[in-house]
Amino acid sequence: MSQSVPGARETTRPRIAPEITPPVRYRVLMHNDNYTTMEFVVLMLELVFHKPADEAERIMLQIHTNGTGVCGVYTAEVAETKIAVVHRHARDHGFPLLCSMEPE
Repeated sequence: MSQSVPGARETTRPRIAPEITPPVRYRVLMHNDNYTTMEFVVLMLELVFHKPADEAERIMLQIHTNGTGVCGVYTAEVAETKIAVVHRHARDHGFPLLCSMEPE
């Protein structure tokens, strides 16, 4: 055990804060197909990605005309979870709807 000496000054090293880097974020993309209805795509955008109706409609039209649309940007775990939820709902309703993710 160490004992402090009366009158001695303790020296401390300055704390160095660890460099914190923000997590990598991913764009979740929804892909167009010839079977999934536009209404179902809008529903998934509203329910899973919490988009208001007008924004969901705009993203759905982008998916329909361009082949893909960005549903949102999230950390990897959140993006993977949202993709899994969309895929599960799509399969449950007989649609081949596909989502993917790419680094931002």
